[in-house]
Amino acid sequence: MKPAHTGIKRLFHSTRYSWKGLTAAWCNEAAFRQELIVTALLLPATFWLGQSLLEWLLLIGSAVLVMAVELLNSAVETVVDRIGVEHHELSGRAKDLGSAAVFLCVLFAFLVWGSLLFTRLV
Repeated sequence: MKPAHTGIKRLFHSTRYSWKGLTAAWCNEAAFRQELIVTALLLPATFWLGQSLLEWLLLIGSAVLVMAVELLNSAVETVVDRIGVEHHELSGRAKDLGSAAVFLCVLFAFLVWGSLLFTRLV
C-alpha cells in the first residue's frame, strides 16, 4: 500500500504528529513535565560547564535522552493501560522495564553532569 503523503507533505504531517505527542506528554505525564523543566533550567549551565562542543553535546544530549526514553516509557504505559487496567504479570513487567530504561538514562545524565561539574571545579 502506497503511503498517503510523500516528500515535504510527509515531513509536514510527521512534524504535526510529533508536536501532538509532545503536547500530550506535557498535558498527561508529570514526569515528562518535570524532566523538561529541569532541562530548561539547566540549559544555561551547559555554556559554563561544557568547555568544548563535545562536552556541550554530552550535557544537552544526556538530558534529551532522558526525555526521549520517558516518552517511550509513557507510550508503553499508555498501550498497556489501553489493553486493560487489571493487574497482569506481563503488563507490570512491561511498565517496570520502561521505568528501568528511564532510570538508566537518568543515571547516565547524572554521571555526565556530575563528572563534568567535578572536572570544572577541581
